[in-house]
Amino acid sequence: MLSRAYRPLIIAFLLTASALAGLAACATNPVTGEPDLVLMSQGEELALGREYDKEVLKQYRKLDDPPLQAYVNRIGQRLASRSHRSDIQYHFTVLDSSEVNAFALPGGYVYITRGMLAYLDTDAELAAVLGHEIGHVTARHAVRQHTTSTVIGLIGSIVSARTGSGAANDLSNVLGLAIVRGYGREHELEADRLGAEYLARSGYDPEAMLQVIRVLKAQEQYEIAAAEQEGRDANVYHGLFSTHPDNDQRLQTVIQAANSQRTRPYQSANRSGYLQQLKGLTFGPGEQDGVLRGRDFYHRPLNFTLRFPERWRVENLPDRLVAVGPEKDSVMAVRVRPVKTGQDVRTVYGELFGSENLSSARPVQGRTPGYTGLAALRTPFGNRTGRVAVLRLGNHDFVFAAANQSNRIGDIDPQVLATQNSLRPLTTAEQRLAQPKRIQLIHVKAGDTWDSLARQSAFTYHASEQLRLLNGRFPDGRLAPGETLKTIH
Repeated sequence: MLSRAYRPLIIAFLLTASALAGLAACATNPVTGEPDLVLMSQGEELALGREYDKEVLKQYRKLDDPPLQAYVNRIGQRLASRSHRSDIQYHFTVLDSSEVNAFALPGGYVYITRGMLAYLDTDAELAAVLGHEIGHVTARHAVRQHTTSTVIGLIGSIVSARTGSGAANDLSNVLGLAIVRGYGREHELEADRLGAEYLARSGYDPEAMLQVIRVLKAQEQYEIAAAEQEGRDANVYHGLFSTHPDNDQRLQTVIQAANSQRTRPYQSANRSGYLQQLKGLTFGPGEQDGVLRGRDFYHRPLNFTLRFPERWRVENLPDRLVAVGPEKDSVMAVRVRPVKTGQDVRTVYGELFGSENLSSARPVQGRTPGYTGLAALRTPFGNRTGRVAVLRLGNHDFVFAAANQSNRIGDIDPQVLATQNSLRPLTTAEQRLAQPKRIQLIHVKAGDTWDSLARQSAFTYHASEQLRLLNGRFPDGRLAPGETLKTIH
Protein backbone atom coordinates (compact mmCIF):
# COMPACT_ATOMS: atom_id res chain seq x y z
CA MET A 1 0.00 0.00 0.00
CA LEU A 2 1.32 3.44 -0.97
CA SER A 3 2.15 5.97 1.68
CA ARG A 4 -0.21 8.96 1.62
CA ALA A 5 2.82 11.20 1.06
CA TYR A 6 3.41 9.62 -2.35
CA ARG A 7 -0.20 9.69 -3.61
CA PRO A 8 -0.04 13.27 -5.07
CA LEU A 9 3.17 12.34 -6.87
CA ILE A 10 1.69 9.22 -8.48
CA ILE A 11 -1.55 11.00 -9.39
CA ALA A 12 0.39 13.86 -10.98
CA PHE A 13 2.55 11.45 -12.92
CA LEU A 14 -0.46 9.47 -14.20
CA LEU A 15 -2.22 12.66 -15.24
CA THR A 16 0.91 13.84 -17.06
CA ALA A 17 1.37 10.45 -18.73
CA SER A 18 -2.23 10.60 -19.89
CA ALA A 19 -1.65 14.03 -21.40
CA LEU A 20 1.48 12.76 -23.14
CA ALA A 21 -0.47 9.91 -24.67
CA GLY A 22 -3.00 12.36 -26.03
CA LEU A 23 -0.29 14.52 -27.57
CA ALA A 24 1.40 11.49 -29.08
CA ALA A 25 -1.86 10.48 -30.73
CA CYS A 26 -2.18 13.94 -32.32
CA ALA A 27 1.43 14.35 -33.47
CA THR A 28 2.46 12.88 -36.84
CA ASN A 29 6.04 12.29 -37.93
CA PRO A 30 6.49 14.31 -41.15
CA VAL A 31 8.84 11.68 -42.60
CA THR A 32 7.03 8.43 -41.78
CA GLY A 33 3.47 9.73 -41.54
CA GLU A 34 3.03 7.66 -38.39
CA PRO A 35 2.10 8.88 -34.87
CA ASP A 36 5.09 10.34 -33.06
CA LEU A 37 5.71 11.23 -29.42
CA VAL A 38 6.45 14.95 -29.75
CA LEU A 39 5.50 17.46 -27.05
CA MET A 40 5.91 20.56 -29.21
CA SER A 41 3.78 22.02 -31.98
CA GLN A 42 5.34 23.13 -35.24
CA GLY A 43 4.74 26.75 -34.26
CA GLU A 44 6.61 26.23 -30.99
CA GLU A 45 9.41 24.48 -32.85
CA LEU A 46 9.80 27.39 -35.28
CA ALA A 47 9.80 29.89 -32.41
CA LEU A 48 12.50 27.96 -30.57
CA GLY A 49 14.57 27.77 -33.72
CA ARG A 50 14.45 31.56 -34.03
CA GLU A 51 15.52 31.96 -30.39
CA TYR A 52 18.40 29.52 -30.63
CA ASP A 53 19.57 30.98 -33.91
CA LYS A 54 20.24 34.18 -31.93
CA GLU A 55 22.22 32.17 -29.37
CA VAL A 56 24.29 30.44 -32.06
CA LEU A 57 25.18 33.80 -33.60
CA LYS A 58 26.35 35.02 -30.20
CA GLN A 59 28.78 32.10 -30.01
CA TYR A 60 29.83 32.14 -33.69
CA ARG A 61 30.30 35.01 -36.10
CA LYS A 62 28.38 34.87 -39.37
CA LEU A 63 30.90 34.83 -42.22
CA ASP A 64 31.05 38.23 -43.91
CA ASP A 65 30.96 36.90 -47.48
CA PRO A 66 27.56 37.59 -49.12
CA PRO A 67 28.35 35.74 -52.40
CA LEU A 68 29.38 32.57 -50.56
CA GLN A 69 26.40 32.83 -48.21
CA ALA A 70 24.10 33.13 -51.23
CA TYR A 71 25.79 30.18 -52.94
CA VAL A 72 25.34 27.87 -49.94
CA ASN A 73 21.78 29.08 -49.43
CA ARG A 74 20.93 28.39 -53.08
CA ILE A 75 22.04 24.75 -52.85
CA GLY A 76 20.39 24.34 -49.44
CA GLN A 77 17.06 25.75 -50.59
CA ARG A 78 17.08 23.44 -53.61
CA LEU A 79 17.40 20.42 -51.33
CA ALA A 80 14.91 21.73 -48.76
CA SER A 81 12.26 22.32 -51.42
CA ARG A 82 12.35 18.59 -52.16
CA SER A 83 12.31 17.48 -48.53
CA HIS A 84 9.48 16.12 -46.39
CA ARG A 85 8.99 19.54 -44.82
CA SER A 86 9.13 21.89 -47.76
CA ASP A 87 6.36 23.96 -46.16
CA ILE A 88 8.66 25.60 -43.58
CA GLN A 89 11.21 28.33 -44.21
CA TYR A 90 14.84 27.18 -44.13
CA HIS A 91 17.83 29.31 -43.18
CA PHE A 92 21.34 28.30 -44.24
CA THR A 93 24.25 30.14 -42.62
CA VAL A 94 28.01 29.89 -43.09
CA LEU A 95 29.76 30.47 -39.77
CA ASP A 96 33.13 32.21 -39.51
CA SER A 97 34.81 29.33 -37.72
CA SER A 98 37.76 27.10 -38.58
CA GLU A 99 36.04 24.13 -36.93
CA VAL A 100 35.11 21.30 -39.30
CA ASN A 101 31.43 21.18 -38.45
CA ALA A 102 27.82 21.44 -39.57
CA PHE A 103 24.67 21.21 -37.48
CA ALA A 104 20.95 21.94 -37.48
CA LEU A 105 18.46 23.50 -35.06
CA PRO A 106 14.69 22.97 -34.96
CA GLY A 107 12.54 24.76 -37.46
CA GLY A 108 14.86 24.82 -40.47
CA TYR A 109 18.07 26.46 -39.19
CA VAL A 110 21.14 24.83 -40.76
CA TYR A 111 24.76 25.92 -40.20
CA ILE A 112 28.04 24.99 -41.85
CA THR A 113 31.45 26.36 -40.93
CA ARG A 114 33.99 27.75 -43.38
CA GLY A 115 36.29 25.09 -41.89
CA MET A 116 34.02 22.40 -43.29
CA LEU A 117 33.67 24.15 -46.66
CA ALA A 118 37.47 24.25 -47.04
CA TYR A 119 37.77 20.46 -47.05
CA LEU A 120 34.92 19.79 -49.47
CA ASP A 121 35.61 19.65 -53.19
CA THR A 122 32.35 19.88 -55.16
CA ASP A 123 28.77 21.19 -55.18
CA ALA A 124 27.60 17.62 -54.69
CA GLU A 125 29.68 17.18 -51.51
CA LEU A 126 28.30 20.43 -50.11
CA ALA A 127 24.80 19.20 -50.97
CA ALA A 128 25.53 15.94 -49.14
CA VAL A 129 26.42 17.82 -45.95
CA LEU A 130 23.40 20.13 -46.16
CA GLY A 131 21.08 17.26 -47.07
CA HIS A 132 22.14 15.34 -43.98
CA GLU A 133 21.43 18.33 -41.75
CA ILE A 134 18.09 18.96 -43.47
CA GLY A 135 17.29 15.34 -42.59
CA HIS A 136 17.68 16.21 -38.90
CA VAL A 137 15.18 19.04 -39.37
CA THR A 138 12.59 17.08 -41.34
CA ALA A 139 12.68 14.17 -38.89
CA ARG A 140 12.45 16.66 -35.97
CA HIS A 141 15.38 15.02 -34.21
CA ALA A 142 16.04 17.92 -31.84
CA VAL A 143 12.38 18.03 -30.85
CA ARG A 144 12.17 14.26 -30.45
CA GLN A 145 15.29 14.26 -28.30
CA HIS A 146 13.79 17.03 -26.20
CA THR A 147 10.62 14.96 -25.80
CA THR A 148 12.58 11.92 -24.64
CA SER A 149 14.52 13.94 -22.07
CA THR A 150 11.28 15.54 -20.90
CA VAL A 151 9.57 12.19 -20.34
CA ILE A 152 12.60 10.81 -18.51
CA GLY A 153 12.71 13.90 -16.31
CA LEU A 154 9.02 14.07 -15.47
CA ILE A 155 9.23 12.43 -12.06
CA GLY A 156 12.15 14.62 -11.05
CA SER A 157 10.26 17.69 -12.23
CA ILE A 158 7.17 16.76 -10.22
CA VAL A 159 9.18 15.99 -7.09
CA SER A 160 10.96 19.33 -7.27
CA ALA A 161 7.56 21.04 -7.77
CA ARG A 162 8.96 23.49 -10.24
CA THR A 163 6.44 25.91 -11.73
CA GLY A 164 6.33 27.28 -15.24
CA SER A 165 7.81 25.79 -18.39
CA GLY A 166 11.42 24.64 -18.47
CA ALA A 167 11.20 23.55 -22.10
CA ALA A 168 13.55 26.21 -23.41
CA ASN A 169 16.32 25.38 -20.95
CA ASP A 170 15.89 21.65 -21.52
CA LEU A 171 16.06 22.07 -25.27
CA SER A 172 19.11 24.29 -24.93
CA ASN A 173 20.95 21.45 -23.17
CA VAL A 174 19.82 18.89 -25.74
CA LEU A 175 20.89 21.07 -28.65
CA GLY A 176 24.23 21.88 -27.07
CA LEU A 177 25.00 18.18 -26.78
CA ALA A 178 23.79 17.57 -30.34
CA ILE A 179 26.11 20.22 -31.76
CA VAL A 180 29.08 18.70 -29.95
CA ARG A 181 28.30 14.99 -30.17
CA GLY A 182 25.67 14.54 -32.86
CA TYR A 183 22.11 13.34 -32.34
CA GLY A 184 22.97 9.72 -31.59
CA ARG A 185 23.42 6.69 -33.79
CA GLU A 186 19.76 6.09 -34.67
CA HIS A 187 19.08 9.69 -35.65
CA GLU A 188 22.35 10.06 -37.56
CA LEU A 189 21.49 6.96 -39.60
CA GLU A 190 18.05 8.38 -40.36
CA ALA A 191 19.59 11.69 -41.42
CA ASP A 192 21.95 9.76 -43.74
CA ARG A 193 18.97 8.07 -45.40
CA LEU A 194 16.98 11.27 -45.77
CA GLY A 195 19.97 13.25 -47.00
CA ALA A 196 20.66 10.68 -49.73
CA GLU A 197 17.03 10.84 -50.78
CA TYR A 198 17.02 14.63 -51.00
CA LEU A 199 20.24 14.55 -53.04
CA ALA A 200 18.69 12.21 -55.61
CA ARG A 201 15.47 14.25 -55.80
CA SER A 202 17.54 17.41 -56.39
CA GLY A 203 19.69 16.02 -59.17
CA TYR A 204 22.85 15.25 -57.15
CA ASP A 205 24.44 11.82 -57.13
CA PRO A 206 23.99 10.35 -53.61
CA GLU A 207 27.43 8.76 -54.05
CA ALA A 208 28.74 12.20 -52.97
CA MET A 209 27.93 11.11 -49.43
CA LEU A 210 30.66 8.49 -49.68
CA GLN A 211 33.23 11.09 -50.68
CA VAL A 212 32.26 13.31 -47.75
CA ILE A 213 32.73 10.31 -45.47
CA ARG A 214 36.23 9.81 -46.91
CA VAL A 215 37.01 13.49 -46.34
CA LEU A 216 35.88 13.38 -42.72
CA LYS A 217 37.48 10.03 -41.99
CA ALA A 218 40.77 11.35 -43.38
CA GLN A 219 40.35 14.47 -41.23
CA GLU A 220 39.83 12.24 -38.21
CA GLN A 221 42.76 9.98 -39.09
CA TYR A 222 45.11 12.95 -39.53
CA GLU A 223 43.90 14.74 -36.39
CA ILE A 224 44.30 11.69 -34.16
CA ALA A 225 47.81 11.01 -35.47
CA ALA A 226 48.88 14.66 -35.19
CA ALA A 227 47.39 15.02 -31.70
CA GLU A 228 49.20 11.90 -30.53
CA GLN A 229 52.52 13.23 -31.86
CA GLU A 230 51.93 16.60 -30.21
CA GLY A 231 50.62 15.29 -26.88
CA ARG A 232 47.20 16.95 -27.06
CA ASP A 233 43.55 15.94 -27.31
CA ALA A 234 42.21 15.28 -30.80
CA ASN A 235 39.50 17.60 -32.11
CA VAL A 236 37.29 15.23 -34.09
CA TYR A 237 34.05 16.14 -35.88
CA HIS A 238 30.95 14.95 -34.07
CA GLY A 239 28.23 13.43 -36.17
CA LEU A 240 27.94 13.76 -39.94
CA PHE A 241 28.18 10.22 -41.36
CA SER A 242 30.34 9.36 -38.34
CA THR A 243 28.56 6.04 -37.82
CA HIS A 244 29.84 4.71 -41.16
CA PRO A 245 33.15 3.61 -42.60
CA ASP A 246 33.26 4.56 -46.28
CA ASN A 247 32.60 0.95 -47.34
CA ASP A 248 29.68 0.40 -44.94
CA GLN A 249 27.10 -1.84 -46.61
CA ARG A 250 24.27 -0.07 -44.78
CA LEU A 251 25.12 3.24 -46.40
CA GLN A 252 25.54 1.55 -49.78
CA THR A 253 21.99 0.24 -49.34
CA VAL A 254 20.77 3.73 -48.39
CA ILE A 255 22.37 5.19 -51.52
CA GLN A 256 20.92 2.49 -53.76
CA ALA A 257 17.46 3.16 -52.33
CA ALA A 258 17.92 6.89 -52.85
CA ASN A 259 18.76 6.33 -56.50
CA SER A 260 15.17 5.18 -57.00
CA GLN A 261 14.12 8.80 -56.34
CA ARG A 262 16.02 10.03 -59.41
CA THR A 263 13.78 11.70 -61.98
CA ARG A 264 16.49 12.75 -64.47
CA PRO A 265 20.23 12.19 -65.07
CA TYR A 266 22.42 13.50 -62.25
CA GLN A 267 24.10 16.83 -62.90
CA SER A 268 27.83 17.44 -62.79
CA ALA A 269 29.41 17.55 -59.34
CA ASN A 270 30.83 20.96 -60.45
CA ARG A 271 34.27 20.83 -58.89
CA SER A 272 35.56 23.81 -60.84
CA GLY A 273 32.68 26.08 -59.80
CA TYR A 274 32.93 25.01 -56.18
CA LEU A 275 36.67 25.71 -56.00
CA GLN A 276 36.13 29.18 -57.42
CA GLN A 277 33.73 29.88 -54.55
CA LEU A 278 36.47 28.96 -52.06
CA LYS A 279 39.12 31.20 -53.62
CA GLY A 280 40.17 33.80 -51.03
CA LEU A 281 38.27 32.12 -48.17
CA THR A 282 39.94 32.51 -44.77
CA PHE A 283 41.64 29.29 -43.66
CA GLY A 284 42.35 28.61 -40.00
CA PRO A 285 42.02 31.41 -37.42
CA GLY A 286 40.50 34.64 -38.69
CA GLU A 287 41.79 38.16 -38.21
CA GLN A 288 39.81 38.53 -34.98
CA ASP A 289 41.62 35.46 -33.59
CA GLY A 290 45.17 36.41 -34.59
CA VAL A 291 47.49 34.66 -37.02
CA LEU A 292 50.49 32.40 -36.38
CA ARG A 293 53.25 32.48 -38.98
CA GLY A 294 56.09 30.20 -38.06
CA ARG A 295 56.93 31.09 -34.46
CA ASP A 296 55.57 34.64 -34.70
CA PHE A 297 52.02 35.50 -33.64
CA TYR A 298 50.31 38.63 -35.02
CA HIS A 299 47.03 40.16 -33.87
CA ARG A 300 45.91 43.20 -35.82
CA PRO A 301 42.75 44.19 -33.86
CA LEU A 302 44.74 44.21 -30.58
CA ASN A 303 47.89 45.51 -32.33
CA PHE A 304 50.53 43.16 -30.90
CA THR A 305 53.03 40.51 -31.87
CA LEU A 306 54.81 37.78 -29.90
CA ARG A 307 57.68 35.46 -30.81
CA PHE A 308 57.55 31.99 -29.27
CA PRO A 309 60.57 29.71 -28.73
CA GLU A 310 61.85 27.60 -31.60
CA ARG A 311 60.23 24.18 -31.99
CA TRP A 312 57.47 24.96 -29.47
CA ARG A 313 53.99 24.00 -30.70
CA VAL A 314 51.56 26.93 -30.42
CA GLU A 315 47.79 26.45 -30.13
CA ASN A 316 45.56 29.47 -30.75
CA LEU A 317 42.60 28.77 -28.44
CA PRO A 318 39.53 31.03 -28.08
CA ASP A 319 40.62 32.41 -24.70
CA ARG A 320 44.41 31.99 -24.70
CA LEU A 321 47.57 31.08 -26.56
CA VAL A 322 49.20 27.86 -25.36
CA ALA A 323 52.75 26.85 -26.36
CA VAL A 324 54.08 23.35 -25.62
CA GLY A 325 57.80 22.55 -25.59
CA PRO A 326 59.28 20.12 -28.13
CA GLU A 327 59.56 17.33 -25.54
CA LYS A 328 56.01 18.05 -24.26
CA ASP A 329 57.45 18.59 -20.77
CA SER A 330 56.93 22.35 -20.62
CA VAL A 331 54.02 24.67 -21.25
CA MET A 332 53.43 28.41 -21.53
CA ALA A 333 50.05 30.19 -21.66
CA VAL A 334 49.24 33.80 -22.59
CA ARG A 335 45.93 35.47 -21.80
CA VAL A 336 44.76 38.98 -22.71
CA ARG A 337 42.41 41.02 -20.52
CA PRO A 338 41.21 44.62 -20.74
CA VAL A 339 42.86 47.09 -18.36
CA LYS A 340 40.70 47.88 -15.36
CA THR A 341 40.40 51.60 -14.65
CA GLY A 342 42.67 52.71 -11.83
CA GLN A 343 44.72 49.49 -11.63
CA ASP A 344 48.42 49.69 -12.34
CA VAL A 345 50.36 46.66 -13.58
CA ARG A 346 51.87 45.89 -10.18
CA THR A 347 48.41 45.75 -8.59
CA VAL A 348 47.16 43.39 -11.30
CA TYR A 349 50.19 41.15 -10.75
CA GLY A 350 49.43 40.91 -7.03
CA GLU A 351 45.77 40.27 -7.68
CA LEU A 352 46.50 37.39 -10.06
CA PHE A 353 49.52 35.75 -8.46
CA GLY A 354 49.22 36.68 -4.79
CA SER A 355 50.39 39.74 -2.91
CA GLU A 356 52.99 37.58 -1.14
CA ASN A 357 54.80 37.23 -4.47
CA LEU A 358 55.00 40.96 -5.13
CA SER A 359 58.25 41.39 -3.20
CA SER A 360 60.11 39.06 -5.58
CA ALA A 361 58.57 40.48 -8.76
CA ARG A 362 60.80 42.69 -10.87
CA PRO A 363 60.18 44.98 -13.84
CA VAL A 364 60.26 43.33 -17.26
CA GLN A 365 63.35 44.18 -19.28
CA GLY A 366 61.65 44.33 -22.68
CA ARG A 367 60.01 47.17 -24.57
CA THR A 368 56.67 46.76 -22.78
CA PRO A 369 56.17 47.78 -19.12
CA GLY A 370 55.27 45.06 -16.66
CA TYR A 371 56.40 42.76 -13.86
CA THR A 372 57.64 39.19 -13.84
CA GLY A 373 58.48 36.70 -11.10
CA LEU A 374 57.83 33.20 -9.77
CA ALA A 375 54.57 31.85 -8.37
CA ALA A 376 52.88 28.57 -7.47
CA LEU A 377 50.79 27.32 -10.41
CA ARG A 378 48.39 24.50 -11.14
CA THR A 379 49.63 22.95 -14.39
CA PRO A 380 49.04 19.82 -16.53
CA PHE A 381 51.98 18.34 -14.60
CA GLY A 382 50.46 19.11 -11.18
CA ASN A 383 51.37 21.92 -8.81
CA ARG A 384 54.58 23.61 -9.96
CA THR A 385 56.58 26.78 -9.40
CA GLY A 386 56.35 28.72 -12.63
CA ARG A 387 57.47 31.89 -14.34
CA VAL A 388 54.65 34.46 -14.46
CA ALA A 389 54.31 38.01 -15.75
CA VAL A 390 51.84 40.80 -16.39
CA LEU A 391 52.69 43.24 -19.17
CA ARG A 392 50.63 46.22 -20.29
CA LEU A 393 50.33 47.17 -23.95
CA GLY A 394 47.76 49.77 -24.93
CA ASN A 395 44.46 49.07 -23.22
CA HIS A 396 45.20 45.43 -22.44
CA ASP A 397 47.15 43.43 -19.88
CA PHE A 398 49.01 40.35 -21.12
CA VAL A 399 49.24 37.60 -18.52
CA PHE A 400 51.98 34.98 -18.93
CA ALA A 401 52.39 31.71 -17.00
CA ALA A 402 54.91 28.95 -17.76
CA ALA A 403 56.10 25.78 -16.01
CA ASN A 404 57.77 22.46 -16.72
CA GLN A 405 57.33 18.89 -15.61
CA SER A 406 60.64 18.70 -13.74
CA ASN A 407 59.72 21.78 -11.65
CA ARG A 408 63.09 23.31 -12.61
CA ILE A 409 61.87 26.53 -14.16
CA GLY A 410 65.45 27.61 -14.76
CA ASP A 411 65.66 25.04 -17.58
CA ILE A 412 63.17 27.01 -19.69
CA ASP A 413 63.40 30.46 -18.11
CA PRO A 414 65.54 32.05 -20.85
CA GLN A 415 63.03 30.98 -23.51
CA VAL A 416 60.02 32.13 -21.50
CA LEU A 417 61.58 35.50 -20.69
CA ALA A 418 62.49 35.99 -24.35
CA THR A 419 58.85 35.42 -25.30
CA GLN A 420 57.66 37.89 -22.67
CA ASN A 421 60.18 40.48 -23.82
CA SER A 422 59.13 40.07 -27.46
CA LEU A 423 55.69 41.59 -26.83
CA ARG A 424 55.35 44.86 -28.77
CA PRO A 425 53.03 46.72 -31.18
CA LEU A 426 52.92 45.72 -34.84
CA THR A 427 55.04 47.58 -37.35
CA THR A 428 53.51 48.83 -40.59
CA ALA A 429 55.01 45.87 -42.46
CA GLU A 430 53.63 43.43 -39.87
CA GLN A 431 50.09 44.70 -40.38
CA ARG A 432 50.08 42.70 -43.61
CA LEU A 433 51.43 39.60 -41.85
CA ALA A 434 48.55 39.87 -39.38
CA GLN A 435 46.08 39.16 -42.16
CA PRO A 436 44.67 35.60 -42.04
CA LYS A 437 45.76 32.78 -44.32
CA ARG A 438 43.49 32.27 -47.30
CA ILE A 439 42.69 29.51 -49.77
CA GLN A 440 44.20 29.96 -53.21
CA LEU A 441 44.11 27.77 -56.31
CA ILE A 442 47.19 26.42 -58.07
CA HIS A 443 47.78 24.27 -61.14
CA VAL A 444 50.04 21.26 -60.84
CA LYS A 445 53.05 21.31 -63.16
CA ALA A 446 55.20 18.41 -64.28
CA GLY A 447 57.75 17.61 -61.58
CA ASP A 448 55.67 19.02 -58.74
CA THR A 449 55.42 16.88 -55.61
CA TRP A 450 53.34 17.19 -52.48
CA ASP A 451 56.46 18.21 -50.58
CA SER A 452 57.49 20.87 -53.10
CA LEU A 453 53.99 22.36 -53.22
CA ALA A 454 53.70 22.25 -49.43
CA ARG A 455 56.94 24.23 -49.07
CA GLN A 456 55.36 27.01 -51.16
CA SER A 457 52.28 27.11 -48.91
CA ALA A 458 51.69 28.83 -45.57
CA PHE A 459 51.11 25.60 -43.67
CA THR A 460 53.13 25.69 -40.45
CA TYR A 461 52.99 22.08 -39.22
CA HIS A 462 52.84 18.78 -41.15
CA ALA A 463 52.66 20.84 -44.35
CA SER A 464 52.62 17.99 -46.89
CA GLU A 465 50.02 16.02 -44.93
CA GLN A 466 47.82 19.09 -44.51
CA LEU A 467 48.00 19.92 -48.22
CA ARG A 468 46.95 16.37 -49.05
CA LEU A 469 44.13 16.59 -46.53
CA LEU A 470 42.86 19.88 -47.94
CA ASN A 471 42.62 18.27 -51.37
CA GLY A 472 41.13 14.92 -50.41
CA ARG A 473 44.36 12.98 -51.06
CA PHE A 474 45.35 12.02 -47.52
CA PRO A 475 47.30 9.88 -46.80
CA ASP A 476 48.70 8.73 -50.17
CA GLY A 477 46.81 10.25 -53.11
CA ARG A 478 48.74 11.10 -56.26
CA LEU A 479 49.17 14.30 -58.24
CA ALA A 480 48.23 14.78 -61.90
CA PRO A 481 49.94 17.51 -63.97
CA GLY A 482 47.46 20.17 -65.03
CA GLU A 483 44.95 19.58 -62.23
CA THR A 484 43.76 22.36 -59.92
CA LEU A 485 44.53 22.13 -56.20
CA LYS A 486 43.68 24.19 -53.14
CA THR A 487 46.57 25.62 -51.13
CA ILE A 488 46.91 28.41 -48.56
CA HIS A 489 48.91 31.64 -48.58
